[in-house]
Amino acid sequence: METRIALLAIVVQETGSVGRLNELLHQYGTWIIGRMGVPYRQRGLHIISVAMDAPQDEISALAGKIGRLEGVTAKTVYAPAESAPGERREKERN
Repeated sequence: METRIALLAIVVQETGSVGRLNELLHQYGTWIIGRMGVPYRQRGLHIISVAMDAPQDEISALAGKIGRLEGVTAKTVYAPAESAPGERREKERN
């Protein structure tokens, strides 16, 4: 199964959605490499970054579910798709 490396950026403005957000992150925990949350008290919101190594459909599914939570925004950034290490070395030689 081919996986992609991605960073999911999440901004939480509605703290009532935090419980459901944590449930979703737990549900997709198999694919999560790590996460970091930063409270931004001056603005009354929380910024969370989630690093993932997962099939693209799993990443998209999680981002979609999170984006449907009230007061929560999610955007995904994908690392460039890489070829196999041997193929990459061959391309570098040419």
